[in-house]
Amino acid sequence: MHAPIRLPIAVLTAAAAALFGLASFSGPAFAQAKQQPAPAKQAPAKEAAPAPAPPEARQMALTDKQIESVLAAQKDFDALDSQQPADKPGAKGAPNMAGKLDDVAKKHGFSNYADFAIVQNNIELVMSGFDPKTKTYIGPEAVIKQEIAEIQADKKIPAAEKKEALADLNQALKTPPPAVEFKANIELVAKYYDKLSAMMQDE
Repeated sequence: MHAPIRLPIAVLTAAAAALFGLASFSGPAFAQAKQQPAPAKQAPAKEAAPAPAPPEARQMALTDKQIESVLAAQKDFDALDSQQPADKPGAKGAPNMAGKLDDVAKKHGFSNYADFAIVQNNIELVMSGFDPKTKTYIGPEAVIKQEIAEIQADKKIPAAEKKEALADLNQALKTPPPAVEFKANIELVAKYYDKLSAMMQDE
């Protein structure tokens, strides 16, 4: 049986564009965070205006301490994830889980889970542009194009699986993530690339 196709980090993190455009959190235990009650829907405006990026989606300059804290928190978030019944992701446990997520984040030096998520998202934005083979930063679009070429050339992948993977990759290519504003983040993330890559694969 052919092994499932592993899409590049750019796709695994929703091409990082959705990550910053919609402030959708990904990473350890983010599934539980999505179970938190959604804010009440507001009446649609007469004319839809472009919404500014939410505060939690902002880019920031990363530090060694922040990256090390994200890595250290992974084990605790994994443990928390294992406590959530897979067959009962209902709303009853959502408020309690939200509190637990905050507790884990605070344990590792973040003010709350949202603060942790901001750092995690900034890390993933940078990671989406790394070539996993050379471990060098080439940009997310280049990573996706490289993956497309590899899948197209692989004759061992079943046709249906190949078609689905290419569709996902081409869709990701249509919504490229924003440019990394803090260039120093690239060098910093490269320093921790192996550990961060292993963490994301575990997720």
